[in-house]
Amino acid sequence: MTGYTRAMEDYLEAIFLLERRQKVVRVKDVASFLGIKNPSVVAAIKSLAEKHLVEHESYGHIELTAKGRAVAEEIYARHMMLFAFFHEILGLAPDVAEEDACRVEHHLSPEARERLLQLVDFIRSCPEKPVRFLVHFQHYARTGERSDGCAACSRCTPAPASNP
Repeated sequence: MTGYTRAMEDYLEAIFLLERRQKVVRVKDVASFLGIKNPSVVAAIKSLAEKHLVEHESYGHIELTAKGRAVAEEIYARHMMLFAFFHEILGLAPDVAEEDACRVEHHLSPEARERLLQLVDFIRSCPEKPVRFLVHFQHYARTGERSDGCAACSRCTPAPASNP
């Protein structure tokens, strides 16, 4: 967690993403991106400026400060890691993974965030492609049944009942 409110983090991430897409970011761009009204953005930008996270002249463009950019990059990295976890590992549809990443990104402890990042990195760096246990898990998640490959594993298959 960054020590900022969820709303502040959403604004910083929105400005960061808009800056990547276009040369100049204005209040109306942030409002459109977040689906809110301009006066709400103006109030939020004022608060972010007081915290030295953005620079904004009245009716001018919005720019992240170096501090604001660092915070926004951390928020975005956390978001992307969660999206990867939900989509690549849990096998959720991209739109569901995106929505859940937005919801969860503000509530993770640094320890949980780091552990999830390690898990995503571990699975992505596995030399076995596709990662067999992940394929089996995703099959199980879709069907509720273990796949044939998993059924051959003695650890996954219950031992047959012994006859007395």
